[in-house]
Amino acid sequence: MIKKLLIANRGEIALRIVRACKQLGIQTVGVYSSADKDLMHLRFCDEAVCIGDAPSTQSYLSIPAILTAAEITGADAIHPGYGFLSENADFAEQVEEAGLTFVGPHPDHIRLMGNKVSAINAMKQAGVPTVPGSVGAITLHNAEEQARAIGFPLIVKAAAGGGGRGMRVVERFEELINQVQAAKTEAKNAFGDDTVYMERFLKNPRHVEVQVLGDGNGNALHLFDRDCSLQRRHQKVLEEAPAPGIPDDIKQPILDACVRACEQIGYRGAGTFEFLYENEQFFFIEMNTRVQVEHPVTEMITGIDIIVEQLKIAAGYGLSYHQDEITIHGHAMECRINAEDPKTFMPCPGRIDNLFAPSGSGVRFDSHLYQGYSIPSYYDSMIGKLICHAQTRKQVVQKMLHALDELIIEGIKTNTALHRDVILQDEAFTEEAQNIHYLENHLLKSN
Repeated sequence: MIKKLLIANRGEIALRIVRACKQLGIQTVGVYSSADKDLMHLRFCDEAVCIGDAPSTQSYLSIPAILTAAEITGADAIHPGYGFLSENADFAEQVEEAGLTFVGPHPDHIRLMGNKVSAINAMKQAGVPTVPGSVGAITLHNAEEQARAIGFPLIVKAAAGGGGRGMRVVERFEELINQVQAAKTEAKNAFGDDTVYMERFLKNPRHVEVQVLGDGNGNALHLFDRDCSLQRRHQKVLEEAPAPGIPDDIKQPILDACVRACEQIGYRGAGTFEFLYENEQFFFIEMNTRVQVEHPVTEMITGIDIIVEQLKIAAGYGLSYHQDEITIHGHAMECRINAEDPKTFMPCPGRIDNLFAPSGSGVRFDSHLYQGYSIPSYYDSMIGKLICHAQTRKQVVQKMLHALDELIIEGIKTNTALHRDVILQDEAFTEEAQNIHYLENHLLKSN
């Protein structure tokens, strides 16, 4: 088993990893920037090391600083969490070259899936359905020919990116070249790589993903699916599991295909296949080679601790379960709680003057907040995740409404009212799952 783990992250996911390590008897090393000396998880780590100044490029994204911290503390493994360096193949490679265990996939698999073009090609070979799109990368010279083959509307995407950056929808042939150039420029600025590709633009899809675990030796399993369609500007706001309203005979072949793909490449650790789902068809869009923000909803319906499984797999213990041992129990939903103005959605850092976290059967609040803590302005605005579980989706909605009523965060503005007063009060959403455009359209109507 891993003896001492360095957690190369911050906030709620760092605290979540500490808890998993305590369960397994693993010592922990917390790293922090100069702005993060008061983070909650540092109180529970066995050791803590400052790795640089507040900007993430000088701390959480500094590979030399993190490796030095591991060396001076005698850590034998590193968990990257999500964000920051979690899907950086060079980081994973340097961790392993330093003789440490990287809690995640092999660097080659991070590279394979980190580039959307190579990921799509790999999925095609594994029999996973993909969105009809370009063959290879798009250039200004081949864009028109490829676009004619795909048809309009289409979408241009950055091969190395995500989060809506380097992405352009093209409705007409006359717009194509300008939009390809704009996407390439934005991709270069955001990711240092201007490679783009094109796909058919699905007008009203849902965003459905499949959670997988692989042991690195050709064995894999799935933990069923999640729906992450409630998004604003391509950023997830609310997630639930399992994905509602998808017939088993349509869902099961996709679950099996994801497992088969992991087995074929010898995937190691936790991963997530992301799909667009429209007209009872699944289309692969990308694979995330890390733990997801929304992993708790899967944990709630399966009873499996995904972080613990990551650690066991990394330590060489393999998979703890067989596929036939994993079943779905009830329904779960997660609301991302952000420190932001509910009207403008601008980040709202500041001091927490008062905090009360809801609790009770089937209620979970994953957060690093505490009364008196000051949220810095340098990092992502997500400050917590409120997760509820019940036997049915309707029961989860009611439980979530009660939990949101109980959640008190004073001193800053949050998006709690967005969940409580807008999303969970809308009958269209509470009656059935909606597509990825629902939330932005609903907000436009509300305003």
